[in-house]
Amino acid sequence: MKAKKAFLLLNGEAPLQLPNLSKYQLVCAIDGAYNHFKNLGIEPDLVTGDFDSIENIPKTVEVINTPNQNFTDFDKALQIISKRGFTEVDVYGGSGKEHDHFLGNLSTALAWKKNLKITFFDKYSNYFFSDKKTKLSNIKGRIVSLIPFPKAEGIVTNGLLYPLKNETLTFGNRIGTRNVASAENVEINFNSGELLIYIGNKK
Repeated sequence: MKAKKAFLLLNGEAPLQLPNLSKYQLVCAIDGAYNHFKNLGIEPDLVTGDFDSIENIPKTVEVINTPNQNFTDFDKALQIISKRGFTEVDVYGGSGKEHDHFLGNLSTALAWKKNLKITFFDKYSNYFFSDKKTKLSNIKGRIVSLIPFPKAEGIVTNGLLYPLKNETLTFGNRIGTRNVASAENVEINFNSGELLIYIGNKK
């Protein structure tokens, strides 16, 4: 069965370009991010948040008010998406602007890793918390960084310019930034911990 995939626009830096939204079964904006859709003449399926940044949403758009301040708007949106049976979420607007929001978004994504496959996209890259075994395709020549959260052990890579062979990365000690894919197909495996994989956009 094909995974149900949602598109989610957060209220960070507006993306320079949106993907083909027709490939998603749900297109959602969080609070003020709706204004970016509005400026582009795009009507999302759903807008959610505490609505402190927007008004005049068309009645044809589903609106869910989530005022609970114990969770971020991102977390509350993921709760809605998960309850509707979605398993994959592409997130735009998750970075830029205030860095504390960006770090908070990473924390939220890590908390949801077991339930949702979340991939962030921005004008520089895409990045995600990986499974223990990850295969990447068609990325030769692109930057690949491996960021432990806070530690990842037994890392083995194939297809990177600087291979890792059963190595440990630890935040605050040694991390794997600015490697390069030397092959079209790259494999990244590790035994324990959490690992954020960052893939630079094509230049």
